[in-house]
Amino acid sequence: MRLGECDPRELGSDELGQLLAQEIESFHPTTTRARQAKQEALAKIGTLVHPMDELANPVHVTASGFVMSRRGVLLHEHKSLKMWLQPGGHIEPGEWPPDAALREAREETGLHCVHVSTEPMLVRVDVHPGPRGHTHLDLGYLLTCHPHDPQPPVGESQNVSWFALEIAKDRCAADLIEFMDVLEAHWNGLDRAVREGVLEA
Repeated sequence: MRLGECDPRELGSDELGQLLAQEIESFHPTTTRARQAKQEALAKIGTLVHPMDELANPVHVTASGFVMSRRGVLLHEHKSLKMWLQPGGHIEPGEWPPDAALREAREETGLHCVHVSTEPMLVRVDVHPGPRGHTHLDLGYLLTCHPHDPQPPVGESQNVSWFALEIAKDRCAADLIEFMDVLEAHWNGLDRAVREGVLEA
């Protein structure tokens, strides 16, 4: 069984943990931070009874989306952290991480984001502190959309912008700077039609 082939609410904790560990194992880190994050996430995921439930445990899986187009990368200024980040957040009941990444990107940017391929592309695993003493095991997916101007809805951060990757390095949170080169490599490896917005995956 693979992620997305069933409702996660139908699975026991062991099965759910195994599928999430399988997803994390599929990630191929290229930096020291990424290698450490992958090891830490795998070590923690097996200890969690409800790994995607923010209310069940202070350590839980979250999801985010790195939205790319020919205009660059789409970032938003987090309302409370006051840092420019990729869209992302907690996983809702019945969602898998790739589903949550899409939903969060659409909710926070107002744009119709999609995965860049039929099989969601996991491009980042990161372990970082969240609010209220929580720890987030964040799974980041590569997304795309037509390069329209963002239209964030009321209630979301209104500071949402496209950035060329070199400029993004000067604006994004410190822990994303190194990742921008990794993101560029993933993006450049895609089919030209996806990169130019001719096709949506």
